[in-house]
Amino acid sequence: MPVTPSKNRIFGIDIGGSGIKGAPVDVKKGVLLAERHRIPTPQPATPEAVAQTVAEVMAAHEWSGPLGCTIPARVRNGVTETAMNIDKAWIGCKAEKLLSKVTGHPVTILNDADAAGIAEMRCGAGRKQKGKVLMLTFGTGIGSALFMDGVLIPNVELGSARWQKKSILEDFASDRARSKNHLTWERWGKKRVQPVLEHLEFLFSPDLIIIGGGVSKPEKWSLFADLLKTKARLRPAALGNEAGIVGAAMAARDRVS
Repeated sequence: MPVTPSKNRIFGIDIGGSGIKGAPVDVKKGVLLAERHRIPTPQPATPEAVAQTVAEVMAAHEWSGPLGCTIPARVRNGVTETAMNIDKAWIGCKAEKLLSKVTGHPVTILNDADAAGIAEMRCGAGRKQKGKVLMLTFGTGIGSALFMDGVLIPNVELGSARWQKKSILEDFASDRARSKNHLTWERWGKKRVQPVLEHLEFLFSPDLIIIGGGVSKPEKWSLFADLLKTKARLRPAALGNEAGIVGAAMAARDRVS
């Protein structure tokens, strides 16, 4: 039974390097209204190919209405300015305009970590949190979102920041780096994540740090969380892999309200 669009029912889509997934969302409660539908990301992940896949995800839910969409890129005024784990053709692409044309509906596009952060701040680990909040997602790369008194400061892409002269943060401390270098959870937590947290605390002085991505799942979080020492409060993300979809829908709701 398809979900009917309404003021508080918006479709959210999360574009990733390996999969594109989406579902209708109750943006007031921050929950999916149906099981998410996932289609592998086309290779190469060009704007045109990804846009067609987004339309297919919507069609699977028989959705007809506004939607929010995340992407692993810096987004400004509907234009993607970078491309992480997607085709470089996205750089300079008028992404909102393209997706709106292909889907036939208004599209709000934003950075994937920003979307996850919005969801966590409104309905998850950062709910009702004042002051400065830094969210870091550890997965294929490292995503980041920064908030001040609940207001997003967009496109803070800390995973691309230089680290130890020749590398960037995500090459050093992402979950992909852990797997690639065959690191135990203990060694990864102590020798990779902890130094990154210390560095970012020095730069931003957050009151709360939220750790998201696949490593925030309880069965993984328990393997390394006790090894991390921060001045800020440290919490795992609450919404898991649904955060991007939920946050994208919330951003779209903000746009059409």
